[in-house]
Amino acid sequence: MTTVLPAEWAPQDAVQLTWPCADGDFARWFDAVERNFIAIATAVARLEPLLIATAGEPDTLRQRLLRAGIAAGRLRVFKVPSNDVWARDHGPITVFRNRRPVHLDFTFNGWGGKFDAGEDDRITRRLAQQHAWTAPVEALDFVLEGGAIDADGAGTLLTTERCLLAPTRNPGLSRSQVEEKLKQWFGLTRVLWLKRGDLLGDDTDGHIDTIARFCDPGTIAYQACDDRQDAHYEELGAMAAELATFRDAWGKPYRLVPLPLPPAIHDDTGRRLPAGYPNFLIVNGAVLVPTYDCPTDEPALERLRPCFPGRELIGIDCRALIHQYGSLHCVTMQIPKAPSLQERL
Repeated sequence: MTTVLPAEWAPQDAVQLTWPCADGDFARWFDAVERNFIAIATAVARLEPLLIATAGEPDTLRQRLLRAGIAAGRLRVFKVPSNDVWARDHGPITVFRNRRPVHLDFTFNGWGGKFDAGEDDRITRRLAQQHAWTAPVEALDFVLEGGAIDADGAGTLLTTERCLLAPTRNPGLSRSQVEEKLKQWFGLTRVLWLKRGDLLGDDTDGHIDTIARFCDPGTIAYQACDDRQDAHYEELGAMAAELATFRDAWGKPYRLVPLPLPPAIHDDTGRRLPAGYPNFLIVNGAVLVPTYDCPTDEPALERLRPCFPGRELIGIDCRALIHQYGSLHCVTMQIPKAPSLQERL
């Protein structure tokens, strides 16, 4: 049996969102956060369908999105209880077994028990019960968030030791044991482990999607820091040095694309928020890139543009999202298209 974990740039059937609640963790910034979600939803729906889980009234949300200009045929909304909005971490991770999709439903424990996550952990199964998709769902007794891994579609996975080996996720398992499980579930030939790299304010224990991402099997875009006075300078510099030692599946050094670090953004308590540019989302025909209304936005877009020939780059202001310590990629989960059905996009 052949198992493949597709890269994010592979053709997609839909993007999943879990809609924010007015009385949830984003309550203080709800209006701004909902505008942020509508901007993401509108950008995605120009290119592919949306699958939305909401704890509110589906018809009310559907009408709001229709008024925002989203075509009815691109919109499916389901009533599902949730704790929070981070679909990347509680959504299904899709693999293809003999070219047929299977949604792997890993355990989500609120990033190592930091937050309540019981409802989020059930979202994938509840969506399946409402026929949100036809592919089978397999529940796995292993804690793993989608934001913790990035795949090149050719058998290589990029991740961080800090996250996957955190004792609050799968205690008692060694790195080699974790790696063997990942290879089995995802059909991998190898795993690239980063020891260094982190963004201040990130409470995921170092998700890879905040610091380094595949753009193609030979290219990695990563969060750089050139300012020696910035608190990130040493850690992100050490990560860049690690990335330079990695080799692609053909034994060649990766083409490394450094992305500028946004100027420090703090909340009203003085905590630095995890603003960064690797938290982009690749969709059919485009790449959605988080922006932060700062001077580094346009340089980041310009550095990413050559990495995605033939795709439109769309900047989306995500200042509201980072108030709860995530950004654009964190609130989305792509649902890949089965290879037998793929069209040239």
